[in-house]
Amino acid sequence: MASSTRKKILNTLQIGKDYTVKPAGLQWRSNTFFIVATVAIGLFTDLFLYGLVVPILPYMLHDRIGLPPDQIQSNVSGLLAAYAGASVICSPLAGLLADRMTTRQAPFLLGLTALLGATVLLFAGQTLPVLIVARVLQGISAAFVWTIGLALCLETVGPGNLGKTIGSIFSFISVGNLCAPLLGGVLYEKAGYPGVFGIGFAILAVDFIMRLLVIEKKVAKRYDAKDASVGDRDTTTNNERDGNAEEEQDNDEQQPLLGSKKEDEAAFKLSGNQPKLARIIPILPCLADPRLLTAFLVAFVQALLLGNFDATVPTVAQDYFHAGSLKAGIFFLPLGMSDFIVGPLFGYCVDRFGTKPVSVFAYTYLIPILTLLRLPHPGGKDQMILYGGLLALCGVGLAGIGAPSIVEAGAIVQKYYEVNPEWFGDNGPYAQLYGLNSMVFSAGLTLGPELAGELKQRLGYGNMNAVLAGICAVTAGLCFVFIGGRPKVLSWRKR
Repeated sequence: MASSTRKKILNTLQIGKDYTVKPAGLQWRSNTFFIVATVAIGLFTDLFLYGLVVPILPYMLHDRIGLPPDQIQSNVSGLLAAYAGASVICSPLAGLLADRMTTRQAPFLLGLTALLGATVLLFAGQTLPVLIVARVLQGISAAFVWTIGLALCLETVGPGNLGKTIGSIFSFISVGNLCAPLLGGVLYEKAGYPGVFGIGFAILAVDFIMRLLVIEKKVAKRYDAKDASVGDRDTTTNNERDGNAEEEQDNDEQQPLLGSKKEDEAAFKLSGNQPKLARIIPILPCLADPRLLTAFLVAFVQALLLGNFDATVPTVAQDYFHAGSLKAGIFFLPLGMSDFIVGPLFGYCVDRFGTKPVSVFAYTYLIPILTLLRLPHPGGKDQMILYGGLLALCGVGLAGIGAPSIVEAGAIVQKYYEVNPEWFGDNGPYAQLYGLNSMVFSAGLTLGPELAGELKQRLGYGNMNAVLAGICAVTAGLCFVFIGGRPKVLSWRKR
């Protein structure tokens, strides 16, 4: 009896590996909604703490470190670059590590540990090197959280429901990205550093508890298996294939990316003659697929646009309307609210109609909207309303370009995995995939502000947005050709 109780306690804490005794709360801890909610909270925490600290960095450098005013801007940019650089470097490493581990929970918790360390250093740091280390830890945390979180989402809901799941998650976390800078500024003004970091530590505690409680579905199925020693692929894969075979056949016409079985064998079969590096990083051969590269490009341009708005909205608000930091932050509300409202709708459309129509529509839609951003000029309330309205319309387009990239990349790599299961191993290549996706996104987020600032200074704000509209036009064309498979009109002309 004592032995059984001990096993149950160890399994409940996910320390033990005796699958004959079920842990407490197995059913709700492995529930799809709880797993997705845990991922959403993890991504929310990452973005929230990032945005919470950004508006007070200048004050930390001036008041706490004692830097002169002429060095503040360059060091703020350096701290932002430290975050992005660490994320770019660590994202593929996080994916490779996660795919070599039996479960996602350990690296997921590792990312949270890095974020906790970063928050402590930011709260207590008194020197510039300590703040740099803190920002690097934040970047490492972002790499693990986004890579592991997206891979866990795909494994939990499947590719057929990934679009609306990602759309809903992005709508939720956009609230954190939207409110954190405003909240950070208000808390710093009213309560100082303890107020800012107090709410940060509270959110970290909630995030830690949820990550500790979650049980992955593949782990939960081990407890239901008759033979506890049988691995995941032996206990789940065959049943899933048998149960979903008819459904996949019925939905085949709605998934242009996936052809017949023979076509898939020819298109997605990997050669056995691969270089040594490809055997160490199994996802590398997939990068020869132009559809996967286009999916990464979509993520890069999305981040490029987000970085552009982060860099230019505050300066335009200041130059055109003489707005302070609080009023400038309010201009981010239309962007975030549009994403929050229509994000799930676009995610549903991706699942229902495919990635091609949504991505082509969203990028084509952004072309005239970005061009119209040359209309606002210095003035009063009417110009502020015009600028806010155009930002809200931009937010609609940004909401539409989030899900297609992730869903498309996941569908392509899943097909490679199905055709070449022995190449990728039991865990598949999904964490590696989202590690690369996170790396590309972080690179776009890093380049976006630099590109926007340079273009705005050299060409002016209106022409800068015209260049971004041109980038969207090129991206829309590439989406039409590659995303979701080759369009029928091009296939017909080829024949």
